[in-house]
Amino acid sequence: MPSFLEITSDKLGRIVGTPNPPLIIDVRNDEDFAADPRLIPGAIRRNYRTVSEWGQEVGGPAVVLCQRGQKLGHGVAAHLRVAGKAAEVLEGGFEAWRDAGGSLVPVAKMPPRDGRGRTTWVTRSRPKIDRIACPWLIRRFVDPAAIFLFVPAAEVSAVAGRFDATPFDVEDVFWSHRGELCTFDVMIEEFGLGTEPLLRLATIVRGADTARPELAPEVPGLLAASLGLARMFNDDFQQLDAGMTLYDAFYRWCRDATAETHNWPSSKMGQ
Repeated sequence: MPSFLEITSDKLGRIVGTPNPPLIIDVRNDEDFAADPRLIPGAIRRNYRTVSEWGQEVGGPAVVLCQRGQKLGHGVAAHLRVAGKAAEVLEGGFEAWRDAGGSLVPVAKMPPRDGRGRTTWVTRSRPKIDRIACPWLIRRFVDPAAIFLFVPAAEVSAVAGRFDATPFDVEDVFWSHRGELCTFDVMIEEFGLGTEPLLRLATIVRGADTARPELAPEVPGLLAASLGLARMFNDDFQQLDAGMTLYDAFYRWCRDATAETHNWPSSKMGQ
């Protein structure tokens, strides 16, 4: 049983992917990280030796993990609490999460980060389905601080080169459609995020993005909501913000509510 200073892998797994998770900080030493260079979804790497420097920048609650949830994790969390930050340690550390079958994102697949530790992505303007779903996936499971640039289609490649941004959902790039799969499918596969809820959501996104409503009953609903948002907002970033809430709702349905039905009106009505 974890202490009040610890959080279990199961509990953290229920928080990952939701709109307001704690900051997950991986402080494994270089040797342990090199042995398995993957991160818990949304986690960032930090050097435990310099916690007194970067700890001041931690804005909200944090979960700290080391290899086994022992001295490094507890030492960093204690430093953060001294600085007035709420901090817990992942019980059993990275090994416990991995052994429990938790998703792990390979760092080799992640784009480089800018001077503020953010990944930068660029795609075509006027996003609707894939170009909203992919940013949602990235911010919820890969890099919560990621920034997205929406530019004219003809300028995506040039902007990517000039601003060290990673292009997605355009032709002839790594992060794009492959066969019958849309970019959202590809990201889930490449980032090692193939959980049952995300795969269910991917089917709905694929159906809406590639005009295949037969893939899932929910496809027309996502398509309708996506097209409606596109007509509500002229600003791509306002549309992205609204779309984040839309995909939060679809994800939680995929994860927690697929068996739930609406029981009104009552079967007694009309008797």
